[in-house]
Amino acid sequence: MSKKTRGLIAFASLIVLSIFLLNCGSSSSRPSGVLFSTSQGTAEVDSFAIDLDNGKLSEINTAAPTDTFPSDIVLDPSAGVLFVLNQGAGGLTPTITAYTVNSNGSVTKSGSSTPISVPNAVSMRRDKSGNFLIVASQGTIPPPDSCNPPVAGCPAISVFAIQSGSTSVTEVPGSPFLLQRVVSSAAPVDTPNGTLLYVTNIQDLSGTHNDNTVSVFNVDATGTITEVLGSPYTTTSAPTNALPVSVSPTGGSAALFVYVTNQTTNNIDIFNVCIVQNSSCTQTDVDNATMTLVGTPQSVGQKPTAMTVDPTNNFLYVLNHDSSTVSGFRINPTTGALTQLNPATVSVGANPFGIAMHPNGEFLYVSNLGTNNITGFIASTTTGALGTPVTVTTPAQPAGIVAK
Repeated sequence: MSKKTRGLIAFASLIVLSIFLLNCGSSSSRPSGVLFSTSQGTAEVDSFAIDLDNGKLSEINTAAPTDTFPSDIVLDPSAGVLFVLNQGAGGLTPTITAYTVNSNGSVTKSGSSTPISVPNAVSMRRDKSGNFLIVASQGTIPPPDSCNPPVAGCPAISVFAIQSGSTSVTEVPGSPFLLQRVVSSAAPVDTPNGTLLYVTNIQDLSGTHNDNTVSVFNVDATGTITEVLGSPYTTTSAPTNALPVSVSPTGGSAALFVYVTNQTTNNIDIFNVCIVQNSSCTQTDVDNATMTLVGTPQSVGQKPTAMTVDPTNNFLYVLNHDSSTVSGFRINPTTGALTQLNPATVSVGANPFGIAMHPNGEFLYVSNLGTNNITGFIASTTTGALGTPVTVTTPAQPAGIVAK
């Protein structure tokens, strides 16, 4: 074989190899981790590639438009579809916007947004199986003097059917489900006995008295919600958020704890939920998902709001809005009690809004609406401790965040 022929073969092989590498993708074209953020200042969804070696973020230079005042952001179980709650400030109708997630981490808006008929939507979550998006709305402000019988403008829970991998959003029959209290959040959880929904209440309908309760609803297979016997339960003060956490202690029965942030007393209520019949829970208690307070409220920073847990449900992280900090705790899998991590708190930017953990449990991120950036931490998977923060600048007023 001549030198010229061998050279041509080598050159052709190099071209084939280059094409192969391009098709397989690289860290720039196919990020192994992605963080999505809503921007209230620019009304868009932004994407950031996550370096899974160190958690550092680099912005993917594309953005997709949203409606007015985007806040919560949710991934479906396939992680291929994204939903954004647009609160519609200034009297505009709240909406849900759906997006497809592209291979490079950018997102593309899918069709027109889905309107939410009840004004002042404040939170959006999905059930674990990805059947429903659940939106809590405060209704008109001030609310009607009475919602018995229900009238337009009452606080409500709106339920929308979704399917994994689909951008379709369809409101279920009977929705919105009108309420008797002004709500601040709603969080679903799957249990051995079905799906439960925890709704925090901050005010009575007169608008003159704090309500300070958390309501519990069953969610059936059609998305219909029904309040359980014994609900609502009293919280310490002005609850902002509820986070149900399922655990399975070694050698013990499955357990469910609900953590509720109280914004005026700067602490967390811990509730144990009856999901298994035992010496403390009768079958009636299990049927009604009876809740019992655990110990005394756990102190955190000023005006706690959002919360998240690691993938093993061993560690709880609480976002303190007015302190610009995150409080970290280890969860006792038997009692639900919280023990402070070391360090107990870490600092973030001003007016923190959203908190999210990557599914590998190694990186925690906080969006800072007041300083236009996201703070990232390496999280120890054994101790839960958060390392030295790294900050990346974002478009104006980052709000909701979620990672995949």
